[in-house]
Amino acid sequence: MALKLRRNRSPKPPLTCDIGTCMQVLGGAWTPNIVWFLSGGPRRFGELRRDIPTISAKMLSARLKALESRGVVTRRVAPTSPPSAEYSLSDLGRDYVPAIMAIAEVGARLKARAAAEAA
Repeated sequence: MALKLRRNRSPKPPLTCDIGTCMQVLGGAWTPNIVWFLSGGPRRFGELRRDIPTISAKMLSARLKALESRGVVTRRVAPTSPPSAEYSLSDLGRDYVPAIMAIAEVGARLKARAAAEAA
């Protein structure tokens, strides 16, 4: 006997799914980490490399360029010798911070639950 197909009761997404649009930006490897560390204020490239020691310079550079092109990060070049660039979150980038914090809180609860089950 076949099971009856149930109706989906979740709200209908708009034609272009907002979650998918958001995750196109946040879904990349290292992107949430970069936004997280920039939420504390402007950082230079070397400071971000120290913040995220497991990311390669090539990957960090690529992610920063992608975030800048999408308007999430702003880049300011200081007129020093040698020139240095400082990265900060744009208004759009700051909108991502509460979402990343909520995801981090869920992750912490999952870790605590796994630790309790292992004990």
